[in-house]
Amino acid sequence: MEVGVIGLGTMGGRMVNALLEAGHEVAVYDASEAALKRAADAGARAVGSVGEIPPLCRVVLLSLPRPSDVAEVVAGADGLLSRSSQGLVVADTSTVDPATTRRIVTKAAEAGVGYLDSPVLGRPEACGRWTLPVGGNSEDLEVARPALDAIARNISHAGASGSGNAIKLLNNLMFGAINAITAEALVAAALVGLSPRKFYETVAESDAATVSNLFRAIGPKMLDSDFSPAFTVDLLSKDNSLALAMIEDAGASMIVGNAVQTLNGLARAAGYGHEDTSAAVKVYEQLLGVNVGNHANADAES
Repeated sequence: MEVGVIGLGTMGGRMVNALLEAGHEVAVYDASEAALKRAADAGARAVGSVGEIPPLCRVVLLSLPRPSDVAEVVAGADGLLSRSSQGLVVADTSTVDPATTRRIVTKAAEAGVGYLDSPVLGRPEACGRWTLPVGGNSEDLEVARPALDAIARNISHAGASGSGNAIKLLNNLMFGAINAITAEALVAAALVGLSPRKFYETVAESDAATVSNLFRAIGPKMLDSDFSPAFTVDLLSKDNSLALAMIEDAGASMIVGNAVQTLNGLARAAGYGHEDTSAAVKVYEQLLGVNVGNHANADAES
């Protein structure tokens, strides 16, 4: 199948490789020349604008940072809908809000274009084993399925347009809560005179119901002062903001979710926005005068 990929960042670049390995012909676009070159070197066809993608492809995957980016790429003056694209199916793997998706769906339908929200549940390195909750028309999903099968192990039709987005946003709200409570627990261990590392190792190696894959992944990063970004504080803050706005639109407000977003805001204000979400532990350390890992010295030296 001829597949387009727009957005060649942490997730999109991996999608290109997986699609090529599955035998698809892939056309790509990104504003970064370096990203385009990497994809071309891997065997993809690099093009110079979004508008060049529709004539080359049956399905286009999007992997973009913000809802505004998705809206511009699809429905902007030089977007996918600006060219003759009748019969095209667009599958957006970005993390956006359901309201944005529904607005785009209306414009896409007028142009004869199918549109799916199919955000990614999974870490970047798990491409090929991701889960995609998909919102939209089931017929469009079947058209896009060969491309989605290359990047995901589980594809779940979640319902109407925006349903996949809602699942993703709520998932990332849970991510934020696990990230925050892991930081709190490690700091609390130090406060009561317990080794934070011993606490982590004991719990992580147990069958306790509290243990999650995320806890196992971010605990060592906090303990070892490894804040190299797998998922940044800025991105988590963006996603959690979208989730809370979605819930407020439904007439409610979340207690834990808003607390998590406060922590995200404090981490960003301290200059940790570009770092991994595990950097939240440094907010607690500075507030409480406790050292969990060895980064206190590293911060002083920098």
